[in-house]
Amino acid sequence: MKLTHNRAIAMMVVVALMWSTAGVVTRQLESARSFEITFWRAFFTSLALLVILPLMRGRRVFADMRHASRAFWLSGVCWSVMFTAYMVALNLTSVANVLVTMALGPLMTALMARAFIGQRIAPRTWFAIGAAGVGIGIMYGAQVSGDHLVGTLVALCVPIAAATNWTVTQHAHAKGLEVDMVPALLVGALISSVTTLPLAYPFQATQHDFAWLVYLGVGQLAVPCIASVICTRVLKAPEMSLLALLEVVFGIALAWLGAGEAPDAAVLTGGTLVIGALLANELLGWQQRRSEA
Repeated sequence: MKLTHNRAIAMMVVVALMWSTAGVVTRQLESARSFEITFWRAFFTSLALLVILPLMRGRRVFADMRHASRAFWLSGVCWSVMFTAYMVALNLTSVANVLVTMALGPLMTALMARAFIGQRIAPRTWFAIGAAGVGIGIMYGAQVSGDHLVGTLVALCVPIAAATNWTVTQHAHAKGLEVDMVPALLVGALISSVTTLPLAYPFQATQHDFAWLVYLGVGQLAVPCIASVICTRVLKAPEMSLLALLEVVFGIALAWLGAGEAPDAAVLTGGTLVIGALLANELLGWQQRRSEA
């Protein structure tokens, strides 16, 4: 079946929905917590990718990984930071805090690309960065102490790692090196599972927990990440960014409806500023590129 533009959009909506389930699923766990959740999620993601990768790329994919560039391995490290920080943050603060903080990724990417590879930042993006900064300030101001602030700071590692990942891969592409993101996902999952294993022991997950943990590794992470990579062949970067923002909306709604975790006023106010700034930046950029074309 050919992936048309409309089908790719529909697939990305489903991908955003699958990504967004992490928060509400972690609230269903009985005994597993923090690093144990992170370990099992990364472990089951690794198992899934070990099966899916040869089907997608052929058996030579693992041999090719041994000869991959330094940028590929740096990308894998960035993925591992994203996987680990995301799950740890969900156990320290609210789902809304984590998702809104993660949404800063595109703006942090713009700043990092400007600093390290000299990409120009459009005035509209500077405005979006300022507005999003105010939004995050409102959120942080309401969390000057306690676990919520720690959790939000841990969540901040996710967009920083994502921005680093994008900058590294773009720099590699400029030098004529290709970085295959799907095998890099496997590297990230393996690193995350190995590094969190000592912190996850002794295991406390119940049989009930294991069903959810398998889902987190396969259904919430491995499958939607691969589907998003497939969508990039059809959708442009602004479209991907806009559709990925649905994860924030879906995630907050699911945590509210499925776990009774209502976002507080500061998160709603700050989150609205952040998401609004991102949405305006992407829509204006998209309109500008269409008019120039």
